[in-house]
Amino acid sequence: MARKKAAVDFESSLAELQQLVERLEGGDLSLEDSLTCFEQGIRLTRDCQAALSQAEQKVQILLARGGTLEHVPFDADSQA
Repeated sequence: MARKKAAVDFESSLAELQQLVERLEGGDLSLEDSLTCFEQGIRLTRDCQAALSQAEQKVQILLARGGTLEHVPFDADSQA
């Protein structure tokens, strides 16, 4: 279930980031609103990058094991 939640969070963060970019590109925002959107975009970008990095680590672990699947708990903190 955690895997499904992470995928939904990534997808929703990416969609929200795309909406922010469209708003910023529209050029109709005030400077203050633009800065707020930019800050939110930076947070979303970092969240997406972290999710992608975690997925890459999982793939690397599987490849290192020759593709054999073992039930081993994944701890992102210990893999970094």
